[in-house]
Amino acid sequence: METNKNIKKTLPVLNMYCAACANSVQKILKRQDGVSDAAVNFATETAQIEYDPNKTDTAKLKEALQSVGYDLNIDEGEHAREEVDAAHEEHYRSLKMKVIGSVVLAVPLVIFAMTPALMHLSYANYVMWVLATPVVLYFGKDFFIRAFKQARHGAFNMDTLVSLSAGTAYLYSVFNTLYPQFWHSRGLHADVYFEAAAVVVAFVLLGKLLEERAKGNTSSALKKLIGLQPKTVTIISESGETSELSVSQVKVSDIILVKPGEKIAVDGIVTDGTSFVDESMITGEPLAVEKKTGDKVFSGTINQRGSFSFRAEKVGSSTLLAQIVKMVQDAQGSKAPVQKLVDKIAGIFVPVVIGIAILSFAVWLIVGTDNAFTHALLAFVTVLVIACPCALGLATPTAIMVGIGKGAENGILIKDAESLETIQRVDTVILDKTGTITEGKPQVVSVKWMNGVSSDLHDILYTIEKSSEHPLAEAIVNYLKGTSKVLSDIHIESLTGQGIEGTFNGIKYLVGNQQLMRSKGIVCSDDMEHWIFERLEDANTVVLFADEVSVMGSIAIADSIKQSSIAAVDQLRDLNIDVYMLTGDNEHTARSIAAQANIQHYKAGLLPADKTEFIKQLQSEGKTVAMVGDGINDSAALAQANVGIAMGQGSDIAIDTAKMTIISNDLTKIPTAIKLSKQTNRTIRQNLFWAFIYNVIAIPVAAGVLYPIDGFLLNPMIAGAAMALSSVSVVSNSIILKYKKL
Repeated sequence: METNKNIKKTLPVLNMYCAACANSVQKILKRQDGVSDAAVNFATETAQIEYDPNKTDTAKLKEALQSVGYDLNIDEGEHAREEVDAAHEEHYRSLKMKVIGSVVLAVPLVIFAMTPALMHLSYANYVMWVLATPVVLYFGKDFFIRAFKQARHGAFNMDTLVSLSAGTAYLYSVFNTLYPQFWHSRGLHADVYFEAAAVVVAFVLLGKLLEERAKGNTSSALKKLIGLQPKTVTIISESGETSELSVSQVKVSDIILVKPGEKIAVDGIVTDGTSFVDESMITGEPLAVEKKTGDKVFSGTINQRGSFSFRAEKVGSSTLLAQIVKMVQDAQGSKAPVQKLVDKIAGIFVPVVIGIAILSFAVWLIVGTDNAFTHALLAFVTVLVIACPCALGLATPTAIMVGIGKGAENGILIKDAESLETIQRVDTVILDKTGTITEGKPQVVSVKWMNGVSSDLHDILYTIEKSSEHPLAEAIVNYLKGTSKVLSDIHIESLTGQGIEGTFNGIKYLVGNQQLMRSKGIVCSDDMEHWIFERLEDANTVVLFADEVSVMGSIAIADSIKQSSIAAVDQLRDLNIDVYMLTGDNEHTARSIAAQANIQHYKAGLLPADKTEFIKQLQSEGKTVAMVGDGINDSAALAQANVGIAMGQGSDIAIDTAKMTIISNDLTKIPTAIKLSKQTNRTIRQNLFWAFIYNVIAIPVAAGVLYPIDGFLLNPMIAGAAMALSSVSVVSNSIILKYKKL
């Protein structure tokens, strides 16, 4: 029986204008047959959709959104991002022209309405009508169109508020201009509010323009990442001729020439030449890295000095840069847990505001005095104008966008908003040893030979170890490289779990541990035994080299501690975080490494399942745990932890499982990530506070609660300005996060 596998996609959503829009789009998508989940982010203007391809497709989802005035960009081709950016740029230009046009007409309209000498002219109302009509019905027509499409489907958003308020003020003013006697016959003055209707539209458009500009600034980190890949590359053909190709045409195994100052287009391995490459985009380290034949190079890094050629290994979406970009995009589009509550509020916000506006109108009509209807109308319009779901909707996602972008710039890749929110609460950090605290690259640190050992024996050892795939053998080969040569007539046999045996000129030679030597009855001198004991005390691994009679040499191998590990542990302890080291290595080595790294708690000899169980135990005690590792054996523990953090040069499985990735392998990035999380969440709380307080204070004032006290009624024009300012202030506060020190 064939099982359906859901597809997950993140696609740009067009024509959203407020948080309520995002809520509407999300509801519409979730209602579609075959869609199992959808999350729409107003700040990033994207939808993360999970759907069954056997029941629906992106074309059907696009059609569903278009029916209510929204749109979905489903083009995932080479130029899809450029097309989306172009659409946003065109929207921004169009919005800018509408703002200019509406302001040019609204300014003289306000002057006319506020100048007594002009207001009392017989044709004053007609002049104001002429000035207001293009602003409301042309520059502001999209508000009415979108509101109508929403209303047909029982949905409400910011457009509903603007169209109701501006439309009511405009139609009321037109009626009073054409039929003033209706009010005169009742002893009332036929007031007009053309200036209020026009200024509301002008201010809302201005607010949206400033908001669009600010939202563009919040995603600058992502734009920088995308801009790191060059558009074209120089390909070297088999005949040695060079030609220029689009980066999208590069195939695996193509040989690419990189000149000084050029950006590297795809991931690969250097085949010819040497140079220094700026890899700060990946590692965060300012010093350029030397590259020679056999070294890896990565997309987005910059060649500084010499020219070199390399063979393409990963192209397109497989490159490290492409994966980083996708991870940042997905993370910026994800929602923090607090956002779910805000989304619910935004979803009911507009209907509640309309209810308050109607209630205000009714109360004023009932308890008002001579100008009851005028006051009722003003209160109705002002409440609709001043209410701002946008500030609420932007509070969390803009801060998340900036926080995740700032993390990417600092070499910290954060997969989702939830982990960015969670890591600030971490009180326990668990570190794997090999490749996390240590370099993960065993090196020979000391060698002891018996007196009279010839260089021929070096060649024999070099040849035997050259045939082994063990990491310790690789360390010995690297140590002897350049001073020893490979012998062709050695017969080699592997001794599983103990070492390796080689036969040369009828003599057997052994390379292995002490257990192997004891099992073969091979003698070790007292001097050599003492040297081996000292090396083991220093947590070195000792490899012995012997003939059939005695041990002729001992090699001490160690995995050195990263300097950043010691600093990171000290910084974590300063943040009152408990640090544990878990390793499958022996007690001796674990104790030594823990002491060198100033780690007080450690456990040795653990299997992968033991690490996971230990994390569960800590969690059952109420601890919030972050696990840091780099190997396949760490993947279960990374998944179990509240926040899994993978080291960037580790296994793909570890990186896929973890919620964060430290690209540079520098453990000091972990306390940096915790500080970033605290800064981001502080910004979210500030944004939500101001957004809620604004609406809590502004809506009652707009309804006229101060009028019985001091006769104050808020002008709809001022309400429009305040509404626009609230959104801009929230986004600006998020942008400030970008410039705070970590």
